[in-house]
Amino acid sequence: MRHLLLVPFLLGSGLVIGQDDMLRCLANNPAELQAHLDATPGARAQAELANSVLNAQTAGFERGGVGPLIIPVVFHVIHNHGAENIDDAQLVDAIRILNEDYNKENPDWVNVRPEFLDLVADVGIEFRLAKRDPEGNCTNGITRTVSTQTYNGDFNMTQLIQWPRDRYMNVWVAASANGAAGYTYYPSWLDGWAAADGIVVLHSYTGSIGTSAPYKSRVLSHEVGHWLNLKHCWGDSNDPGLEENCAFDDEVDDTPLTKGWTSCTLSGASCGSPLDNVQNYMEYSYCCKMFTHRQGSRMVAALTSPIAQRNNLWQLENLALTGVLEEELLCMARFDADHREVCAGDVVQFSDESYFGVTQRFWSFPGGAPAGSFDQDPAVIYDEPGVYPVTLNVGDGITTETVSEVSYITVLPNPGRPIPWSEGFESVIALPNVDWRVDNPDNDLTFESTSAAAYTGSQSCRIFNNADQYGRIDALVSSTLDMSAAGDIALSFRYAYARRNPVNDDQLYVYVSNNCGQNWTLRKVLRAITTLVTANPTNGNFVPNGPSEWGFAELTNIGASFHTPSFRVKFEFQSNGGNNLYLDDININNLVVGIEEQSPWSNGLAVVPNPIQENTEVRFHLDRSGTIDLDILDVLGRTIRPIVQHSLRPAGDHRIALGTRDLVPGTYLLRLRVEGQQQLHRFIVL
Repeated sequence: MRHLLLVPFLLGSGLVIGQDDMLRCLANNPAELQAHLDATPGARAQAELANSVLNAQTAGFERGGVGPLIIPVVFHVIHNHGAENIDDAQLVDAIRILNEDYNKENPDWVNVRPEFLDLVADVGIEFRLAKRDPEGNCTNGITRTVSTQTYNGDFNMTQLIQWPRDRYMNVWVAASANGAAGYTYYPSWLDGWAAADGIVVLHSYTGSIGTSAPYKSRVLSHEVGHWLNLKHCWGDSNDPGLEENCAFDDEVDDTPLTKGWTSCTLSGASCGSPLDNVQNYMEYSYCCKMFTHRQGSRMVAALTSPIAQRNNLWQLENLALTGVLEEELLCMARFDADHREVCAGDVVQFSDESYFGVTQRFWSFPGGAPAGSFDQDPAVIYDEPGVYPVTLNVGDGITTETVSEVSYITVLPNPGRPIPWSEGFESVIALPNVDWRVDNPDNDLTFESTSAAAYTGSQSCRIFNNADQYGRIDALVSSTLDMSAAGDIALSFRYAYARRNPVNDDQLYVYVSNNCGQNWTLRKVLRAITTLVTANPTNGNFVPNGPSEWGFAELTNIGASFHTPSFRVKFEFQSNGGNNLYLDDININNLVVGIEEQSPWSNGLAVVPNPIQENTEVRFHLDRSGTIDLDILDVLGRTIRPIVQHSLRPAGDHRIALGTRDLVPGTYLLRLRVEGQQQLHRFIVL
């Protein structure tokens, strides 16, 4: 069965971690294992046969006197540029903890209860990060893949990248482990299911540093135990603490029969046992410090068995192929940066991630200050907009390696474009371009310009969307806009969307940033179950048929904190397997323009009711008589039509019918001018 690691608890006597840290088991959810068994005739019978082979191998097995069995390891970090993209040091720390725990080198083993001290095992398994990839190229045993599937942490995520299971132990690190801290499968289930062979672990339960913590650092030790045929101390289930667990066993002679523990109750005893082995790595107590001798023998038996090809991992031929016996010689120049897109004047922090044994380096930063550096992790300022290359040359005193990235750093204008600003995609040949960046972490269908439909003109922006896109997230991100002199900001746009099925709930999120996109604030959500749908369900690819199948959205909740010279907008689309989305007529305006403090009126200008109806009136008061002009503008300040021209009006209250002819749904400005002064008022047509 699948094994999902549960609740983390603080090391010590029964003191539990807060509720936010508690992770629940998925054993009661539809399991990927069951889906595999249902879809693969004979899979269950093969697993049962593999299990019988393992049981025969394990019976009476004793660890011999040979040296440690070495397992090559590869970490696959699946990330979407979030906290889950943990650094190399955290992964190296995870390997350190594995080696301590499996070789009785963890400093805390001496704190095991006296009754179990003689049972603490030196299992004799060593884990080493691979130094050669499947093609024989240099590697540090860490891969990084950008994908929104990191938020799922399921079987589909693991299929993004996997190295041969007969040569490496694959470990996927992600933002989610399918709702748990980590999971894997017994070798017997994996014997005929190589595609699932490996371990998935939550980034915040990997190692003891970075996004993790010491009390969460034994998750991988626990999961490797499952991967090497250990059960939980209470048996096969993922539900410790139940009295019915006393009817089951973990098939290990020197672990007491137990119901299982979710707290560090060191005096705990259950199922008739005088004392439970609460500090065992295969418990959920989170005061784990030990494997027993028979657990060690069971794991080594699995590692020397042909089931799931475990016995090939530690063979000398494979150790040579994976490079784990090689000295750490320089073989790769590599670097990273905390940001690859910044505004003019911002600082970029670079880091040298070359391997191995770098003793000297030189960076080249055309367009940056400094233009070059010998530092390991230099900070560079870019003052001028543009796209810039970066080069790093490293050496170990014998050999040198060089890496160059031609278009690595993008510097945006600061201040950005002036407002009002509009985008109708009429002159957009392709995306991305100078005005728009496209985020497409899965490298599949994404935002593009299209002539298939438009609200105005002949082009719009579209993202293809179907069942294959389910769960994918793509974004259309603007360049910078100068809002430093803005008053009330209004952002409006047209959109068109139809479902394929009534259950589709695709979502469009609109974010704004006041610091060049370093941080984003959500300002509007359109969901298919509420406001996103503009047309009837469409089985084929949706193309809006005329203005009636377009919607209109406006944001006016963009406060003064966003009145900066590096303002940006992001449209983020999350697929639920529905249909295509179109965007058009994106407008950003400053609604406070040309208002004088001294004016001929005292009670202002109003449109009542607003949004307008057939009987909507324009209302204003004049302190003295004067010649007025009253007209309707679009949000860019262009005249739509006049209402009153050069008309002499007396002092007092005035009411004038607005009229709704030739006004399509949207946002407009009413402008009243009296003797050279003007006042504006915004109104909406639904």
